[in-house]
Amino acid sequence: MCNLETEGTKYICGHYIITKKLCKHDCWNPRCIHSASHPNPCHNCQCDRYLGPDLKETVTASSRDFCPECKPWYRGPLGELMRR
Repeated sequence: MCNLETEGTKYICGHYIITKKLCKHDCWNPRCIHSASHPNPCHNCQCDRYLGPDLKETVTASSRDFCPECKPWYRGPLGELMRR
């Protein structure tokens, strides 16, 4: 699987959300759809369609708020307690 180097925001819930993709590291696997060595065309393609975990995550901003996915779950007293 190919991997990315990214920049992003780290939220109080611990999640990291990518704001910028810096570069891709190629795995050179012909069975990876993101690789430069993947054949084109690849008929009835059953190749890997997902990127691997980020090779490098650079935190460019930290937020004292919850990420958009967690925000609905942490409204109220529990969310206020975690933000302190």
